[in-house]
Amino acid sequence: MGFEPEVTLSHTFSVIHSMLRSVPYMKRPVNARVRRSVALPRELVEELARVAPRELRDNLNRLVIVSLEEFVARRKASAFEDAMARMAGDPAIRSECSKIDSEFGPASLDGLRDD
Repeated sequence: MGFEPEVTLSHTFSVIHSMLRSVPYMKRPVNARVRRSVALPRELVEELARVAPRELRDNLNRLVIVSLEEFVARRKASAFEDAMARMAGDPAIRSECSKIDSEFGPASLDGLRDD
């Protein structure tokens, strides 16, 4: 019943790479760190070295931090999408959206483009 992401490793690292630009590593407060020891399979570490963006290849700690941040962000996005799907299927919400659409329908004729 665990979470099994259906994302390729290269996609994951492209997301990590883009996150690096928005979450500067050096701006994190040093005193907000929690130290943990983990045992990683050698094959995983070797694959990480081959596919990681250049700026992460030589710093396994930074790579793990960025990977975990990406994992959390992906889980939050997935939870949000699930909540939106449940909401879209809720008959009461669908009814309310239909009422709103009919009330504001004339505004769609305002001459403005939809893009």
